[in-house]
Amino acid sequence: MRSMKYFKIGLILAALFLFAAPALDAQCPMCRMAVESNLKGGGSAGKGLNAGILYMLATPYVLVGGLAFVWWRNRRRNQDTDQEEEG
Repeated sequence: MRSMKYFKIGLILAALFLFAAPALDAQCPMCRMAVESNLKGGGSAGKGLNAGILYMLATPYVLVGGLAFVWWRNRRRNQDTDQEEEG
């Protein structure tokens, strides 16, 4: 039952991420213009932009990895309880 709860939470998070994706995509030209003008002035805004890109890149991997870990842990617990019932 717990795995179904985690599955529903993961599904909700994935849906929220998909709805937020168009808004994230709309910001790209604005960010590029800001970085270009900042770099021309001698600034270092590109480092912050790169950190933001890595953050957005890591988010789906963390979500999928977290769901995979929860699935693995629940599967392992179920196997342990099945072996205790048999033996």
